[in-house]
Amino acid sequence: MIASFEAVLSALSIHRVGNKLLDEFYVLSDAPVTITDEFLNKLLMQYFLSPFEKVNEVYRFMHSSELTLNELFHFCTEVFDNPHRFHEVSEQITKFLFEQTNHPKIKAGELYIALFKDVQIEGDLLDAIGIFKSENKETYLKVYPDTGGFNLEYESDGININKLDKGCLVFKENRAEGYVVCVVDATNKQQDAQYWVTDFLQVTPYADSYHNTDKAMGMCKLFISNEMQEKFVVNKSDQIDMLSRSMDYFKTKEQFSLQEFTDEVIHHP
Repeated sequence: MIASFEAVLSALSIHRVGNKLLDEFYVLSDAPVTITDEFLNKLLMQYFLSPFEKVNEVYRFMHSSELTLNELFHFCTEVFDNPHRFHEVSEQITKFLFEQTNHPKIKAGELYIALFKDVQIEGDLLDAIGIFKSENKETYLKVYPDTGGFNLEYESDGININKLDKGCLVFKENRAEGYVVCVVDATNKQQDAQYWVTDFLQVTPYADSYHNTDKAMGMCKLFISNEMQEKFVVNKSDQIDMLSRSMDYFKTKEQFSLQEFTDEVIHHP
């Protein structure tokens, strides 16, 4: 599970990616963005990281012949090893995404490449690289005081910070296996949207004990948080206590035993 309450946004570059098939282009920024407004920083952290708190699937970069030939693996390794090249590598990531944008239904949008410190995953605080794309824009109304009452104005082409279209977090962990990668794709039910996962990121789910543990923890959290109160009479403190016991179990045990888990965590037949 991912938590972001201790995370720090240490670098951010913003570019724009058009649709290559439609003869659109990409636009690169000259330098990273400097965020001095504390409230804006909080909004960006919410926009970038909060969608990943509900993600249970864990991926890794892969390649059919050699892991180092995976472009995103190469780019992320370069940033982790040489943070001073962050903006330069963000430009290379943008160009690579542009080359994969070759379906007529793929929308143009802004691409955000971010560098984070202390993003928590399974209790560990790790550095992470974030790659996010905003495609869908919305119109917002603004009400403000005016002489004798109120008036209205609107802001078109705004971004809803509660709706991240596409994103991934690459954690500085398990480099030899292809890092630990979490993915968000709000349009992944559409066939044309598969380019984000299959063509651009080129990731595959972890099929090891890490992946299995992550899936089991996610299942327990969903049951305790949502289904338990529908089947049993429990209060909020009971749920929090059981959730804490379940997380402690997975952190301290080398192997999973259903009977042991039942006795130590569930406390109910």
